[in-house]
Amino acid sequence: MATIDKARFTARVAVSEKDIRGSQVLRHLTFVEETGAPVREGGLEQDKFDEQCQHVLIEENATGKLVGCFRMHPLKDGNDIDQSYSAQFYELSALRKFKGPMIELGRFCIHPDINDPDVLRVAWGALTRFVDDNGVEMLFGCSSFKGTAAGAYYDAFALLRERHLAPKRWLPKIKAPTVFRFAEKLRLKPDARRALLGMPPLLRSYLAMGGWVSDHAVVDRDMNTLHVFTGLEIQAIPPARKRLLRAVAG
Repeated sequence: MATIDKARFTARVAVSEKDIRGSQVLRHLTFVEETGAPVREGGLEQDKFDEQCQHVLIEENATGKLVGCFRMHPLKDGNDIDQSYSAQFYELSALRKFKGPMIELGRFCIHPDINDPDVLRVAWGALTRFVDDNGVEMLFGCSSFKGTAAGAYYDAFALLRERHLAPKRWLPKIKAPTVFRFAEKLRLKPDARRALLGMPPLLRSYLAMGGWVSDHAVVDRDMNTLHVFTGLEIQAIPPARKRLLRAVAG
């Protein structure tokens, strides 16, 4: 994947252990220190999947500061779905039938001191270029809400139930020991504004492009989050949105 350089920020693939270590430090800050999850050894948030992934760094041009990162785990098709990080938490046998190349997008984070939508735009530009260059047909991953108290996000979950559940042919089944079955339990009419404010930015981006979610959220106490499986079929992205993404990627 070539470098994406837009205004204040640049996205590039990690090329060294130092690069990957920097992303693990930022992940520890955002996923552990900021959420109250159990502290990791050495101040690094890392796991066995890091070795299988390409890591993308987003840096501030003026300072060189690492302001965001994510990792991509390419799969040749749905037959490899059980090798994914997500498969630890969701029963994904339905997705084994998916025929095209896939990417699991994970550990997406933005430095808590940075509040600039261009970071997310540059990230999606980098991802768009990789998708186009490699003929990827589906993105998927876990979209995380801070904390494990579902009540804080009832409007968000109700909106997901009402508008964004996965097609039955791809619907993940329950595997994790502790889940919140929001599609089954919630019947309230969501306040759309409050719902969107309660959703993580990455999930909002997925949904705006036609993405969908599992019918339950996993309670992940190790990361101190609730997360939903999220999928996005590339062919479902509206043409106007594709043009915008490719403009950033180009």
